[in-house]
Amino acid sequence: MPNQNEEVLLRVEHLCQYFKSTKAVDDISFDIKKGEVFGLVGESGCGKTTTGRSIIKLYDITSGNIYFKGKRIAAGTLSYKEAIKKAREEMKSASPDRQAELKGLIDEQRQLMKEAKHDHKHCDQMYADEIAKEVAAKYEPLLAAAPDAEKPELKKRYLDEMRVAKKQRFITQIQMIFQDPIASLDPRKTVYETIAEGLVIRGEKDKKVIDDKVYSVLETVGLVREHASRYPHEFSGGQRQRIGVARAVVMNPEMIIADEPVSALDVSIQAQVINLLNDLRHQLGLTILFIAHDLSVVKYFSDRIGVMYYGKMVELATSDELFAHPLHPYTQSLLSAIPLPDPLYERQRVRIKYDPLSAHDYSEEKPTLREIAPGHFVSCNTREYEAYLAQMKAKP
Repeated sequence: MPNQNEEVLLRVEHLCQYFKSTKAVDDISFDIKKGEVFGLVGESGCGKTTTGRSIIKLYDITSGNIYFKGKRIAAGTLSYKEAIKKAREEMKSASPDRQAELKGLIDEQRQLMKEAKHDHKHCDQMYADEIAKEVAAKYEPLLAAAPDAEKPELKKRYLDEMRVAKKQRFITQIQMIFQDPIASLDPRKTVYETIAEGLVIRGEKDKKVIDDKVYSVLETVGLVREHASRYPHEFSGGQRQRIGVARAVVMNPEMIIADEPVSALDVSIQAQVINLLNDLRHQLGLTILFIAHDLSVVKYFSDRIGVMYYGKMVELATSDELFAHPLHPYTQSLLSAIPLPDPLYERQRVRIKYDPLSAHDYSEEKPTLREIAPGHFVSCNTREYEAYLAQMKAKP
């Protein structure tokens, strides 16, 4: 069922992630609502994984902003630098009045860039300070009112919680499940050490608390306590991916980025892992960014789907809408490539080839992401936009 919650948990605005001259992700925007599964699809190399890694701050983004729970957690500076450079170029031939305007624009861009750098660098520390204030507000009245005999124990709990609070990081509320379960697990660490590592880094020192959480999450993902003392090489691919899921879930995140979590697994195991993620989503109230190139899996699991091509978002709609009315030629090409276990259908299936040079004419006007129908966005110019509108009206 589609997610009915309208609260936006994650918002990505004009995200650009460049590696020198390579534009891995180029000006994409989308939001993910709380409790939703947002599917991100496209061929290999289109920028899906880079988008996920940029959100979780494994990369410093080149340009744009990423907001989580209404607070900016990542920001790039390239757009501000380009605006300043453009204004300086214009100043060379501008009138005195225009020069004054451009100087004000440059000052404004410098201030925005300063704020972006500050938020990007200090968002985790600001979050830790907030948590520490909440802990202090909770315990100060309790300590003031407690009898002398209870104060030592209460003060110990207060100091323990304060220590943990000061090590909190905003970004740990987003966890990632990586594509390759073998490469993402340290072969020298036991399953227990792998899952407990995040808790230890966060400041948890009570071994009983760590034990309880590790063993509980192992059972939650379909493993048993005895697996805790083993090493990754002793498990199958599906079991390794369950360990990866456990490592993410033990941190009690609000959001999980699942980066093609089933692409390296057998088909029967894929269904088990997808069902596990679906169960966890409902049990723990998780929001999931599900990155994949298997559209049949994405359709089953996702509420909304974004389609990427060469670093750009070309179409965005609900799962049902996208499969019922694909508008962008690339989306149509992707959907035509989905095989079905039906020999008669396969003989008749027409595969649509996407050639961007012949499909679009962007010589006069570049495309932008436009809303064709409520919640259905397509990358197009004005001429294509009018054609898509007519196409939607003609559909039953």
